[in-house]
This record gives sequence, structure tokens and C-alpha cells, in this order.
Amino acid sequence: MGEKVTIGGIIYDVGNSTATKTGTWRVFKPVFDSDKCKRCGICAKFCPEGIIEITQEKGAQANMDYCKGCGICAEECPFDAIKMEVEKK
Repeated sequence: MGEKVTIGGIIYDVGNSTATKTGTWRVFKPVFDSDKCKRCGICAKFCPEGIIEITQEKGAQANMDYCKGCGICAEECPFDAIKMEVEKK
């Protein structure tokens, strides 16, 4: 219980998003197909959390500790390389 929760979830300390892992309440998760991925970076540009990394070896990968499962990356991918699946806990 070490974190102090503010009314309305307001964050007063700018730049502290890496201190709070937000991926634990995700309902859907993105699954990346490295064969379809063209490494264009569109998914990374549209990700509101900025947690998608593109590498030549693996293509697009999301840091699931911070992914909220919004699906914007899958919606914006022009190559259909990202599918949203139900998160299994």
C-alpha cells in the first residue's frame, strides 16, 4: 500500500509514469506478428503510452508492464500485424 492515491487519480509529479506500472488492469493485449510487421513505426507513433519499441530482429514489441490494452496500435497498423486478444490472468 505504499502508493498514495489522489482524488480522481490526479498525478501531480510530472514524468512519473515509469514509477507506476499500469498494465495490470488490462482486458485486451496486443499480439504482434513479426512476419507481417514491416517495422514502419506507425504503431509506436500512435501509442498513447509510448511503450512500443521497434527492432529489426523482432519488429514491434510493447512493454506489457505499461500497456493498457487500448488497441490503438492494432487499429493503426496498415499491415494487420497486431491483433488484440483477451488477457488471460
